[in-house]
Amino acid sequence: MRKYEVMYIINPNVEQENVQALVEKFNGIISNGGEITKTNVIGKRRLAYEINKLRDGYFVLVHFNATTEVVNELDRNMKIADEVIRTLIVRDVA
Repeated sequence: MRKYEVMYIINPNVEQENVQALVEKFNGIISNGGEITKTNVIGKRRLAYEINKLRDGYFVLVHFNATTEVVNELDRNMKIADEVIRTLIVRDVA
């Protein structure tokens, strides 16, 4: 298993309990074949530039160890979730 980190931004119009449900959903996908090292729900922040006419978003950062299959499944689920406006998964080389 390799070390990864994912940062994703959730639409600011989503209610707080739905934000927590999304975080748990994505963490569940990671836990199914990987292990989560750290989850940091940063909170609502202003974006550097507008995305789909939105100026704010809920930022979430997750550090985890997983196989490439788990990462591909996580990426696929994040792309089809309407609540996620931007995502980035990178391999942690440190």
